[in-house]
Amino acid sequence: MEEWKKRGKGVLLCLAIALPAWFLGKLLPVVGGPVFAILAGMALALVWKDKSGVQPGVSYVSKKVLQAAVVLLGFGMNLTEVLARGKQSLPIILSTISVSLLIAFVLCKVMRIPGKTATLVGVGSSICGGSAIAATAPVIDADDEEIAQSISVIFLFNIVAALIFPALGALLGLSNEGFGLFAGTAINDTSSVTAAATAWDGIHGSNTLDAAAIVKMTRTLAIIPITLVLAFVRTRKATSESGTKVEIRKIFPFFVLFFVLASVVTTVFHLPAAVTGPLKELSKFFIIMAMAAIGLNTDLVKLVKTGGKPIFMGFCCWVGIAGVSLFLQRLLGVL
Repeated sequence: MEEWKKRGKGVLLCLAIALPAWFLGKLLPVVGGPVFAILAGMALALVWKDKSGVQPGVSYVSKKVLQAAVVLLGFGMNLTEVLARGKQSLPIILSTISVSLLIAFVLCKVMRIPGKTATLVGVGSSICGGSAIAATAPVIDADDEEIAQSISVIFLFNIVAALIFPALGALLGLSNEGFGLFAGTAINDTSSVTAAATAWDGIHGSNTLDAAAIVKMTRTLAIIPITLVLAFVRTRKATSESGTKVEIRKIFPFFVLFFVLASVVTTVFHLPAAVTGPLKELSKFFIIMAMAAIGLNTDLVKLVKTGGKPIFMGFCCWVGIAGVSLFLQRLLGVL
């Protein structure tokens, strides 16, 4: 109870930032609530120097609430439906993920970008934006500034993609099926995939939104192997650096197992939309709360000064993913 008294003010502050950010995200889905929340948090941090009274709660939200958001995300994943409808896109999804991670790895070494930031940008670009970053950050022990840096990069290119992809798809002569695959594999965040597919449907009178969403959800499943591999890599590295064996259970991302369990529950019990819908919305709101907390813990001036290299990395990952998606579609005859 004493711990909650210490956390209370910080949790309420994050909630106070998250509520208007959530509403703004509904009004402007191409930007999204998480972006509004993290910007508001960083703006407040600029003028509020002594946050000691709220820091315990803010730290709790940026870590534990973020993990809870990932777990709740699982309730939106009917594995049978996703795998049945998404298997056609698997070769493209696996290829785009591999290319993005390879680009991030190479640029990390060549440009000397901090490893954790590079990992978050690579994973966020290739899998599912903010959700993937939320799942990966605790596993690699990324700090709030590294999370804020990667989130900023990912959402920058989300907005650009949502705005230009419908026109680009038309210019390239994509079919409705081709654009659904393109949007689902080459745009990072669900809200931006939805925005781009909805714009395409409005222009072409089609129904690509469902197909794009299924492809996007199939990508989201990559959270599971990626986080588990990163946990084992971190364990080996920690053991090597310390000279003593570090137990995997101290690093293992148990919240990812709860994400899997939530997905299994939804699949086995065929949970209706009336149940899963509110849980998915709560997951999104928790991510917005966590982004508010991360913003409060971020030095905006430092973020801007060090942002050039991560933005370039994000751009390269984004172009690489889009190029591979289009190339493989042409190779497989989808276009």
